[in-house]
Amino acid sequence: MVSDKRVHRLITRGEIQVLCLLLLYTSPLSCFSNFSPLIYKIKEGLPKGTLIGAIGTDLHLDFSVDPPLLFNLAQKKINEQYVELNNTTGELFTSAVQMDRESLCADRGEGQSCSLALDVFILPQQYFQLVKVKILIEDVNDNQPRFPSAEIRVTVPENALVNTRFAVEQSAVDPDLGVNSVQTYWLDNDFGVFTLDVEENEGGELTPFLIVTEALDREWQAEYVTDIIAEDGGSPPLTGTATLRVIISDINDNCPKFTEAQVNVTVYGNATRGTQLARLHAFDSDLGGNAQITYTYSERVTRDTRNLFHLNRTSGVIKLAGKIDTNTAKLYKLTVLANGPACIPDVAAVTIHVIKVVSGPPLLVPRYIAAERDGMVSLKESEPAFTPIAFFTVKNSDPRQRVECMLEGSGPFKLSPYERFKNEYLLETTEPLDYETRQEYELTIVGRSVHGAVIKTVVRVQVEDENDNAPIFKQSMLEIFVEENNAPNTFLTKLQATDADSGSRGEVVYLLGSDAPTIFHLDRQVGVLTVTTSLDREEKETYRFMVRAVDRGSPRRESIATVIITVQDRNDNSPRFINKDFTFFVPENFPGFGEIGVLSVTDADAGENGWVALSILNGSDIFVIDTGRGALRAKTSLDREQQGTYYLWIEAVDGGKPALSCVTMVTVLLLDVNDNPPIVLFPQSNQSYMLVLPSTLPGTSITEVYAVDRDTGMNAVIAYSIVKRLGGEPGSFDIDPNTGNITLRKTLSDRGLYSLLVKVSDHGQPEPLHSTVMVNLFVNETVSNESYIQSLLLRQAEIEIEESIGPRETHQWIQDRRVFPCQPVLIALSATCLGLFIMVVSLSVYISCRKLRKHKKKRLEVEIPLKMNSDMQPVDRKLMEISNI
Repeated sequence: MVSDKRVHRLITRGEIQVLCLLLLYTSPLSCFSNFSPLIYKIKEGLPKGTLIGAIGTDLHLDFSVDPPLLFNLAQKKINEQYVELNNTTGELFTSAVQMDRESLCADRGEGQSCSLALDVFILPQQYFQLVKVKILIEDVNDNQPRFPSAEIRVTVPENALVNTRFAVEQSAVDPDLGVNSVQTYWLDNDFGVFTLDVEENEGGELTPFLIVTEALDREWQAEYVTDIIAEDGGSPPLTGTATLRVIISDINDNCPKFTEAQVNVTVYGNATRGTQLARLHAFDSDLGGNAQITYTYSERVTRDTRNLFHLNRTSGVIKLAGKIDTNTAKLYKLTVLANGPACIPDVAAVTIHVIKVVSGPPLLVPRYIAAERDGMVSLKESEPAFTPIAFFTVKNSDPRQRVECMLEGSGPFKLSPYERFKNEYLLETTEPLDYETRQEYELTIVGRSVHGAVIKTVVRVQVEDENDNAPIFKQSMLEIFVEENNAPNTFLTKLQATDADSGSRGEVVYLLGSDAPTIFHLDRQVGVLTVTTSLDREEKETYRFMVRAVDRGSPRRESIATVIITVQDRNDNSPRFINKDFTFFVPENFPGFGEIGVLSVTDADAGENGWVALSILNGSDIFVIDTGRGALRAKTSLDREQQGTYYLWIEAVDGGKPALSCVTMVTVLLLDVNDNPPIVLFPQSNQSYMLVLPSTLPGTSITEVYAVDRDTGMNAVIAYSIVKRLGGEPGSFDIDPNTGNITLRKTLSDRGLYSLLVKVSDHGQPEPLHSTVMVNLFVNETVSNESYIQSLLLRQAEIEIEESIGPRETHQWIQDRRVFPCQPVLIALSATCLGLFIMVVSLSVYISCRKLRKHKKKRLEVEIPLKMNSDMQPVDRKLMEISNI
């Protein structure tokens, strides 16, 4: 006990190493024994208390030893904050601090495992063991891909060839490993001109590449904005999104072009320095630096000529820079180049004619009313007709010279003398200008003197654009057809509208009208119309709304177009019966092919998909169904007594491909019709009789009449009544109308045969059916002469029955007799016997009795036929014959 306590004192945390040194010499197991570590695998992020492993069990230790085993962690390192060790069982659990593989093993790359290493001591001294535990932490998909920035910009030149690839350098990062890392990328909208490919480098990193699939044009669309989505391979997969902005950069794909390749200018030799001779104009469709134009002289133009005629490099204006020497030259030819970046210069030829002046020539001095710069007058296209442009004053040193001015050039302009002053001319418009028709005019003011002197001044009029044109849709009504159950964000159409105005005034923005449902989306810049959700034709078949095309001018102008979207049907609805099941009540004996009932079935689809055909899955040998109306009919008349209920399965199949169907159950219940008269089961014969003692007390039950009816309900409720009494005292017997029980009503004083004609009637509607039976009661102490009784029965049977029933019933009875072919023979036999009986009455009783007995042996039991309908089935006759027997 002392040694044990000493060991427990030594296992304090500060004395672990000293203990190891002591045990090195005292324990059979060295503290530093080389054992293979225990390896456990767990997933990261497990909650507190999750079992990692049982060290004692896995080492097959004996827990029954005394003193008991103790398990301790060597020291509380950082790794051990994630686990808890049960000191008595050696079970290792996760702690409250969850393991995050990405935090613990941030420096581990792909293919390198992430693990925690633990040292566990097993005590006391005699069982000491150092156990190495290695916990492998497996990755789970707990991180979604993330892009380094919310917006990624990729610049693509407009002349990029199809299939050109551009790397999206800012690829997504996912701290997870393996399949849980980024596996693929895609674009939310590729605009039909891009696609996305993914390449993997040697290090396993994925880089998305933007691929051009169609030719680009910066002038058509300068920018594309969509979402790039990165998805990992986890289950379920996680995604990350960033905005991808594709900028189409301009290239110098256009070169300057002169509007006029040949320009002729006339100038007088005494023209003053600074006089504007011409203005050259070239244009370049590019923008920015690619559209910069500089005007220069060709190397063919001499230095002296360049000095005489100054060319503005930016505006293209040629002015007189010196004094013309009319004695040396009368004609100058200038070659002017329009230069653009990386372009071959365009060439224009300028010919200057110098007119020699003998005396002071007249001069035309312009005074501009409209805005003017370097001889270029600017007018807005909204200016009304007769807008003044400039005054031209003719100055002549010789008052005797008369100068007339006229206007050369096309356009809505006129030059007229100003009435109030001499030698004043007014240049003005004759009608409003239209920028979309023509942007620039060149007018020449020509003055001629009486001596033939000619002077010219060139005026250029530039028309300034205004927002006077609304966008125009290529189609004012667009009809679009789309199948239902489409995928979300399905492309529907691309709207196209143009605006004749220039600059921002001609830029078109597309907007949905206020009546457009929210499920539709229209790209403001390119006019792509999409539907954001799946459409259902059965919910709504046609969508009609307005779209607007609005320019960016001031004030803004717009136009509208109508979009009609028709949702085309797909066979996505099976036929449906209006009821879960059907029950039809039909009277029996209903005529064949009569309409039993109608099965209503609907199909929400249209066209062939909504056409429904009905068929009978069972019972088609008895029933038929009208495919069009759904009317159910029986091929023959039905008899409730044979079968009262029919169960049919009806299938409805539509005309779609593949066809859809549904099944319903139809129950046909036959209602009873009073078509069966009561059948008397007792007494079995009209010739039978019963002995009644005269001493029978009144109230005694003598016998009963028992009958059945194959119908149901009130048609089968039977009532009994006595309709005729023959022989004996009248009123001696009564019959219970409900049970058919015959009782003695009063004391019998007369002997002999009492015959009761009993009518058995049902309660059917509209007319009850009935049968009759003769109940014979022989009142006597004994039956001493049976032959006599039989003769009485034969003699009065037909007569009395015919008297009891009416003519109609008699006729029916006669008809019923025909049903039995042996009945005439029986009647004839009975008549013969009766005759023989009268003839031999005088003979001795002995001889008469012998003859009667002989006759009895030959005679068959005679049965008065019961009243029944002439249309009784053969089965009913057979049943009657059997019951009579």
